Amino acid sequence: MKLAATIVTLNEERNIARAILSLAGCVDEIVVVDSGSSDRTREIAASLGARVLEEPWRGYAAQKNFAAASASHEWILSLDADEELTPALSAEIAAVRLQGPSFDAWTMPRLARYLGRWIRHSGWYPDRKIRLYHRDRAAWKGDFVHESVQTTGSVGQLNSDLLHFTCDTLSQHLTTLDRYTTLAAQSLAAARKPIPFSRLVIDPPWTFFRSFILQFGFLDGMHGFVIAGLAAFYTFMKYAKARELAK
Repeated sequence: MKLAATIVTLNEERNIARAILSLAGCVDEIVVVDSGSSDRTREIAASLGARVLEEPWRGYAAQKNFAAASASHEWILSLDADEELTPALSAEIAAVRLQGPSFDAWTMPRLARYLGRWIRHSGWYPDRKIRLYHRDRAAWKGDFVHESVQTTGSVGQLNSDLLHFTCDTLSQHLTTLDRYTTLAAQSLAAARKPIPFSRLVIDPPWTFFRSFILQFGFLDGMHGFVIAGLAAFYTFMKYAKARELAK
């Protein structure tokens, strides 16, 4: 079972080496598709043995599908630049390769590091994602944000964590939130469904309650409180921006 890792990048010099180094001995090829970085992302990736392609930004799902189509092998391990395989996950993938594929895709739990702490509640964990898949039987879907791999084939489960290094500071989180709420609002506006004002009033506090109480965010302490608060703010802003776009 030949396996290619794919990573799409834009100004990821802070993260890309960690992601590529975690793939050592796990894959037969690493393909990095860069959409115009102005930092050293491409140089770092190439120096670590990745095959680097330059491609204008197509959108999250389309860019990742382009990366998969550009790989030399049909089996794909898709990583984001701010992610890293744990040694245990690498060993599980090696076992799948040795035994031969028994599924069309595999999910893996993703553990996020946020403001210096690993988050194990708040709706952030286990956050299972399909990242190992056959490109003819699965593909990335999602035009604006929250893209994911979808398949109609069989799906297995890996048990070891994929590490996700999110925001180191609140400023980074707020910057990301601003970008993602704009994308989410554009998606809502494109659907041409009216957003009643009541959604802005009811949904944000419900989002906070769900994250902090129902999803045990309180066990993450102050980090869980911040996550719940900003999740509520995200909900408010995407609806507010969508209503603005609809005018």
